[in-house]
Amino acid sequence: MASSGFTDDHLTRLMTGIESDLVERKRSLSGDAAEKTCRSICAFANDLPGHDRPGVIFIGAEDHDGSCSGLDIDDALLKRLADLRDDGRILPRPSMSVEKRELGGCSVAVVIVHPALLPPVRYKGRAWVRVGPTAREASPEDERRLAERRRALDAPFDLRPAGGATLSDVDLDHIERQYLPQAVAADVLEQNQRTLQEQMSSLRLMRQGSPTWGGLLAFGRDPQQWLPGAYIQFARFDGGDHTDPVKSQQVLAGRLEDVLSSLNRLLEINIASSIDVISGPREQRFPDYPIEALRQLAYNAVMHRNYEGTNAPSRVYWFSDRVEIESPGGLFGAVTPEICSMAPPTTGTSWSPRSWPTSASPSASASASLWLDVHCSKTGTPSLTSRSAQPECGSLSGLPNDHYSFLQ
Repeated sequence: MASSGFTDDHLTRLMTGIESDLVERKRSLSGDAAEKTCRSICAFANDLPGHDRPGVIFIGAEDHDGSCSGLDIDDALLKRLADLRDDGRILPRPSMSVEKRELGGCSVAVVIVHPALLPPVRYKGRAWVRVGPTAREASPEDERRLAERRRALDAPFDLRPAGGATLSDVDLDHIERQYLPQAVAADVLEQNQRTLQEQMSSLRLMRQGSPTWGGLLAFGRDPQQWLPGAYIQFARFDGGDHTDPVKSQQVLAGRLEDVLSSLNRLLEINIASSIDVISGPREQRFPDYPIEALRQLAYNAVMHRNYEGTNAPSRVYWFSDRVEIESPGGLFGAVTPEICSMAPPTTGTSWSPRSWPTSASPSASASASLWLDVHCSKTGTPSLTSRSAQPECGSLSGLPNDHYSFLQ
């Protein structure tokens, strides 16, 4: 199997079969064949039928039956084919490969064109699409469909349609009986004549006929099937280091609501309180960690983590002297370690990351993790410490060690 991912047997069947909206044959690049090849590249990149599979162009095969045309496949021809992508006439540039293959005793040049992530792709300013075995100029309706596909991919990850997922993967009964009555006013629901699918689309739980990633995360029957890292790993250590014995551990999985409910119970169970019966007429309880601070940090680690491009879980590690909460993903937008080190402007004034610049979206490839350590001072005021990320994920060098007051 070559780097293209197609075996020789597979390519031979495609070359000798009938032309389709995924297969094109040219006996050479002479005459207007180069022009038509460019149109086919553009059409395969646009993938109007939505196959989500590469289109293949065979140069050196007869148009009518795929038999060998005897074309000499040399370096000059391969370079000419590769230049079709980069000469500025096809924009945005498609993802494609060009290689020489021996198929059934015939030397052919194979051009494999992958569907574009951001269609429409245009050749000389015009969008081309595949209609059966032919490349045709896109109609206004075709361009509308391609533009809609682009807008879907421009959306944040949780609002994009989950490819391959269907409504059977979502707990529709839970949405209808539990979620909608809480998310929408009762009188609005009573007057609403739309179907459940239309209501889901309006609430951004469904798009282009498929559940969104956010819909699967919140209401999927098995969210971890689609988002393997969408769970929390909880561990309590008998000491202050990761190598110390584990006293207890648990994996929290399921729908987002179930995960957060289980997490809340775990936090409450693990908090210890001292009791003062001397200082006043009533006993006073002093927890080692304020539950609201822990809950807020842990919920944020789940709600604001990066779910795209990583299978790492959120982690809550409870040590004898601290709690560490790990949220996969990098610093958001234009936030830098230097911004993190800025102290609150005035004592007693709440300080929120909302004041950080957010002009850029988080990178899907960010592999670093921001660690949040909750500590408790003598006065009982929790504080937040930021540390560097996991070494294997790429260190956030220079991340400050200052403690930031967390005001309740």
